[in-house]
Amino acid sequence: MGEIIAHVLEGTALAEGGVDGVVYEPGSEAGSADADAASAAVTGVAVVFLATQALLEQATALGVNLVISHEGLFYCHREDGATWLPDDPVVRRKRELLRRTGITVVRCHDRPHRCQPDTITAGLVEALGWAPQVVTHEPAAAVVAIEPMTLAQVARHVKAKLGIPYVRIAGNPELVCRRIGIAAGYRGGAGVAVPLIQAHGLDLVIAGEGPEWETPEYVRDAARQGRPLAYLALGHAESEEPGMRALAAQLRERFPGVPVHVLRDEPLFSVL
Repeated sequence: MGEIIAHVLEGTALAEGGVDGVVYEPGSEAGSADADAASAAVTGVAVVFLATQALLEQATALGVNLVISHEGLFYCHREDGATWLPDDPVVRRKRELLRRTGITVVRCHDRPHRCQPDTITAGLVEALGWAPQVVTHEPAAAVVAIEPMTLAQVARHVKAKLGIPYVRIAGNPELVCRRIGIAAGYRGGAGVAVPLIQAHGLDLVIAGEGPEWETPEYVRDAARQGRPLAYLALGHAESEEPGMRALAAQLRERFPGVPVHVLRDEPLFSVL
């Protein structure tokens, strides 16, 4: 197990302010892998966007004892400042499941985002079928130049390619889009999107999520001023799961004798 953990965390374990590392292992609540965990045989690996209760149960049924999760176990980016965690009943039940099953959970967030190009963004671009159309990869986003499509057509394309039931758009559905910025995860805010629009003359920004009062409102005001723009929100998980599938493919190539599963939970939100 130690070899796989070291590979997943390579280059980020000592990064200042990073969140990657072993976040749960049998016999301890958090911290770095001890000698027993590092030397344990791997019965299977599950790669997930987030280790939900349902996916941990599914991993157990598959005989997995190592879960690699992009996001944290307990509902906040950094757990060290969350004073409510120790006594929360939902957290306790989840910890009990981990204790019972003996699963080790590794968080792999910073490493893929620090690659050039960003593994998570590149995985999303690939899943959308636009890798050949990439104009540039920036640290927080990619820019693609596609054949003209309306915003409504882009939305249908994205839903079909990612297998998701809905997206949210800001802008005219009939707006013709040619140059698109793609920002996975929580990178849909104005700090990423607006400079990208300015630098690359974008028609559309596709992002996982971001503050609704930033880029979507910028898009609305720009359109009112005569500069049509659009914004499409995928959802955080929906935008980053393709990149985790890419990580799983790397693990299969590097460790061909180890079963590597990609697990995906149901969509978090329903639209009424």
